[in-house]
Amino acid sequence: MTTPPPQGQNPYAQGQQPQAPYPPQGGNPFAQGQGVPPQGTVPYAPVPPEQPRRKLSFKTIKNIVIVLAVAGIAIGGYISSRDDANTAAVGDCMHRGSTNDNDPDLEVVDCTSSKAEFTVLAKIEGTFSGSLAETKCAAEAKDFQYVYTETGDGSNFLLCLKDK
Repeated sequence: MTTPPPQGQNPYAQGQQPQAPYPPQGGNPFAQGQGVPPQGTVPYAPVPPEQPRRKLSFKTIKNIVIVLAVAGIAIGGYISSRDDANTAAVGDCMHRGSTNDNDPDLEVVDCTSSKAEFTVLAKIEGTFSGSLAETKCAAEAKDFQYVYTETGDGSNFLLCLKDK
């Protein structure tokens, strides 16, 4: 009968160093094919923390306010210009908003309104000077009393008016 070899020794490995029962510490165990990460490490890349929500800067708020103001002015100008002389048609009544003869600020009003001062007898598209405007109105509306010409802003026209 033979005696068993001492614990931890290989009887067939004569002249060799005894091997440790566990893999050596340190290094990358994944490279050695172990498949298990060392203790205390995360097997996947860490997820970055969620970025805090960005607050609106003063510059952004200022730009938004400017855009809204410009849009408001444009819309207001459009709405107020709907009563201007360029929207007048034959039979409309007009009100003079200014005493300045060079810029009478004519606007369309309801003919039953107390503001109604003039009636449009004719509207003629084109550019006209003083004497040519009166000649055109005489040909279009026999009993006209006043002429109003407007040029620029893409709309050139002549209105032949009489008192209401």
